[in-house]
Amino acid sequence: MEAVERKAGGYVCFSNVHTVVEAHNDDALRSATNQALVAAPDGKPLSVFARWRGAKNIEQVAGPDFFPYLIEKNPNLRHFFMGSTEVTLAKLECNLRARFPNIDIAGSYSPPFGPMVDETNDVIIEKIKVANPDVVWVGLGAPKQEIWMAQNAQLLAPCILLGVGAAFDFHAGTTKRAPQWVRQCGLEWFHRLLSEPRRLWKRYLVTNLKFIFYISRQIIFQKLGRQK
Repeated sequence: MEAVERKAGGYVCFSNVHTVVEAHNDDALRSATNQALVAAPDGKPLSVFARWRGAKNIEQVAGPDFFPYLIEKNPNLRHFFMGSTEVTLAKLECNLRARFPNIDIAGSYSPPFGPMVDETNDVIIEKIKVANPDVVWVGLGAPKQEIWMAQNAQLLAPCILLGVGAAFDFHAGTTKRAPQWVRQCGLEWFHRLLSEPRRLWKRYLVTNLKFIFYISRQIIFQKLGRQK
């Protein structure tokens, strides 16, 4: 919240188990996450592990939850939405205007599918600058959105960039989000896996196993260190 109100530029990541595991072997993603103003734990496992490691006042902050929260708490901000499809963006804007009648939407852009080429990126940067938003919500999915924000945050200062993943789809109503009780139990990933098994099975099953391995190894090394 403070970073947004200062209007000093920069970007915020909402990191989950998937992005943490990917960053373990992806130098670009790891660098992008480390350079962020904030890397909030978007997932119960990360917040629990952070508290176990001694971090205080660490709570889960999911991108799709922070999205409407910031809009409601700061009604004077101008918003720009970058990512997803034109259909989803149209539904998103319609739903947001119905929920927040006074919302100031500066614009939106649906980039072409695939790798971001320089020509396309130049168009995006110019479009955002002309719109002059305070906040740019980025819904490109990980690791694309984190790397894009790291590469372009300085070009877009003083507005702040927030990478919120599937938030556009959830709030547009094009993808159904897990019920609140499922999220509170830390099982939103399982709900998404059941909803889109063909697309997400590797992301959740493989990366979750890797996360358990990395955490277990760290716990063992820490205990061995204490015994010496």
